[in-house]
Amino acid sequence: MPTIALIVLTVAVTLFVVLLIANLTSGEKKIEHKIERLYAGDDPQFIRSMGLLLGPAVVGGNRFEVLLNGDEIFPSMREGIRSAQRTITFETFIYWSGAIGEDIARALSDQARAGIAVHVLLDWVGSSKMDRRYLQMLRDAGADVIQYHRPHWTGLGRMNDRTHRKLLVIDGRMGFTGGVGIADEWAGHAQDEKHWRDTHFRVEGPVVGQMQAVFMDNWVKATGNVLHGSHYFPEIDVAGNGLAHMFSSSPSGGSDDMQLMYLMAITAATHSIHLSSAYFVPDKLTINALVEAAKRGVKVRVITPGKRIDAHTVREASRACWGDLLAAGIEMHEYQPTMFHCKLLIVDEYLVSVGSTNFDSRSFKLNDEANLNIYDRDFARQQAAIFDRDVAQAKRISLDDWRRRPLLEKLLDRAVALLDPQL
Repeated sequence: MPTIALIVLTVAVTLFVVLLIANLTSGEKKIEHKIERLYAGDDPQFIRSMGLLLGPAVVGGNRFEVLLNGDEIFPSMREGIRSAQRTITFETFIYWSGAIGEDIARALSDQARAGIAVHVLLDWVGSSKMDRRYLQMLRDAGADVIQYHRPHWTGLGRMNDRTHRKLLVIDGRMGFTGGVGIADEWAGHAQDEKHWRDTHFRVEGPVVGQMQAVFMDNWVKATGNVLHGSHYFPEIDVAGNGLAHMFSSSPSGGSDDMQLMYLMAITAATHSIHLSSAYFVPDKLTINALVEAAKRGVKVRVITPGKRIDAHTVREASRACWGDLLAAGIEMHEYQPTMFHCKLLIVDEYLVSVGSTNFDSRSFKLNDEANLNIYDRDFARQQAAIFDRDVAQAKRISLDDWRRRPLLEKLLDRAVALLDPQL
């Protein structure tokens, strides 16, 4: 009996280790060397390289509208849902119980009941605090609802692979993406610590077809069903004059695309880098890219959450890596009024990158992510002005401030930094 028990224990431990390794790694080769600076952001080669290396080509004819906080974001999303004539595709990470969650579920259900083809893809972990009534409401109305990577014995090696993408596409013609989740925390206008600060975007034009394709990537993985035809991919008329492309990353293919995009953009920067990051825990390669940009004269400013944050371990891990950044003259700002959940990069007031991606190893290596890159000077200047308003409500942390942190915080920083790959 002891021998049998030992064998069983050995098998169990071995299985646990195998599953742990499978869930903590993507199995792909990672970017290990810095990106060489060969051109500036205003060089035509920059857009050409971004389009070819990241996947979809940059396309023109698009129009973009920025939506600030829940008071602007959710009414626009509801209006989009109610305007649907044929199809609605919706993918999100966080979907929690509350007034916002019920409102969106009812809007989607009403459209499904009216004969609109509604497809909803929710991350199983991110929707764990969702009232099950919403799922039943949607299904009873005829909507297709899938929970991404719900635990099953056939997918134990994918338990740590979450879809963090935030996509809503209406009739294949109108798209929404950005940082917002479906929860009451995003309601309001960031007026107090219970209402978060976030930015989302409403998009029209040919790039919406690329947004739809990103949704289909995970829909096919989760269901095996291919949604196609003119109801999902119609011919799209020109809606404006903006250049953009939508691209994605996933541990099952192209897991480094997001980090590659950030590294290429940082390396090409000539004048300014504005980064709004809800979870800012860069690795050494990315830190070095930011430091080198600062050393060649690029003004680098970063906004992260302050003490009002939903994941304090992330804040501690973030602050642990600020030393080299601050020493290089990079400005670090902690947003004060409430949780700062924005995910936005602005380079040289030309490139604006927005989507689901956090500036950390989990987004760069483990999550399924999606970002919209916009190449438009007027639009970028508008986003830079919004960034300045956020800076005005943030506290700048100097190198001396960072060095004077309490000893306990320094020790905690070092310990939490060990968790970097999972943050």
